[in-house]
Amino acid sequence: MSVITAEAVTKSYRGRTLYRDVNFDVPEGTITSITGPNGSGKSVLFRLICGFTSPDKGTISIAPKYMSAGRTFPERFGVLIDRPGYLAGKTGLQNLQYLARIRGVIDDNKITATMEQVGLDPALPQRVRHYSLGMKQKLALAQALMEDPAVLVLDEPFNALDADSSASIKDHLRLLNQSGVTIIFTSHNPLDVDELADRRLVIDGDQIRCAYSATDLTPKRLE
Repeated sequence: MSVITAEAVTKSYRGRTLYRDVNFDVPEGTITSITGPNGSGKSVLFRLICGFTSPDKGTISIAPKYMSAGRTFPERFGVLIDRPGYLAGKTGLQNLQYLARIRGVIDDNKITATMEQVGLDPALPQRVRHYSLGMKQKLALAQALMEDPAVLVLDEPFNALDADSSASIKDHLRLLNQSGVTIIFTSHNPLDVDELADRRLVIDGDQIRCAYSATDLTPKRLE
């Protein structure tokens, strides 16, 4: 079964066509990477997948079990696109507690366990305004992970992480995938793709194609 199916999708952004009549799918239970040059539209593609914006033409469909009637945003999706905004004067724990109250499906024990999993100390009194870039990235990952999503959509999840933190997060993602979680991620680092992805999509000009080996991952330069 495909979690995500794109059919004849065309999308322009700021006067430039990013995708033209593209077709792709993301099978359930896979770890799929999406790669392409800076400015090729990886983040826009993720916004399309999550229903935050719409194609100019064509459709992006989400498997029905992740879409209740009347919803535009998929259920049980954990999302990291860009870096979420936070309450700068609150601690990391307080920020996640505030977000968790929106759906009310997890308690403080789950929040603190997720923070520890990504390498953050829940008891740290430091306010988010004083977090390093790496700490903010871990907080964003904790937000995406904490409600046990069935699908993870992660835009550059390893940005600003040191080598040990990056390795730890990759190990955790592999374990999640082994338990059935579908993962879609972007990365500018080919090593991340080599280590994690079992399926690869490459933005190549205004097309999206499957890549079957490391040598297939080099897309054409944007005009």
